[in-house]
Amino acid sequence: MSTGIPNVSPNLNLETKDLKTAPGVSLNENQSTVLRSILDLFAGKPSLPKLALWRDDATFTDPITVAQGRDRYAAQWYGLQQAFSEIERLHHEVTDAGNPILMDLKTRYVIKGINKEQTINSVVAVHLDSEGKVQKVEDKWDGKLPEGSIQNVSSLLDFARPMWWINYYIAWAFWIWSFAWETKKKMTADITAQAFRHLNAVTVPKLVSVPKNEEEDAKKGN
Repeated sequence: MSTGIPNVSPNLNLETKDLKTAPGVSLNENQSTVLRSILDLFAGKPSLPKLALWRDDATFTDPITVAQGRDRYAAQWYGLQQAFSEIERLHHEVTDAGNPILMDLKTRYVIKGINKEQTINSVVAVHLDSEGKVQKVEDKWDGKLPEGSIQNVSSLLDFARPMWWINYYIAWAFWIWSFAWETKKKMTADITAQAFRHLNAVTVPKLVSVPKNEEEDAKKGN
């Protein structure tokens, strides 16, 4: 299958076969391929070929993370497999074929271990560069993202690493807790939300193993 993007493996094995579009919305082949791959990612079905549709410096952002760069955004997608026992897509519809492409998405998640169930309604904005690769994906829960900014906390984590990484389960629990916390709308201060989003982006790559090649990817069932 041709992706319409140079130097990308044709072996995408996309599980999302059909895209639902609003009346009057028409997608070209590249847009369709990219969106189907992104829906697979949201369903907890990542793979290296799917992420090859993204730029190395691309960004994924939602209310609990701002993940820029391949190491960080790839960990977010592969982390879904480890964090959730169930992921069910309830609805999707592409509403705008511009740039960004806009898509309504409704997904049900069940968190492993605590069996917390949460349904997220999102407006997903997909920004493509001039070559048709993914430059940014914004997952806006209830159509919103936290506003403002805060300094990246990676330097603080480097300083704290000897204590922070004594127990990986503590850090893993942070990611799960931040998901549960945000879905209950308990992040009342914007600066707090921004701090957690950057902390999440630094934390998750330490906990999630991203395959280095297609052989490792296949062992994960991707």
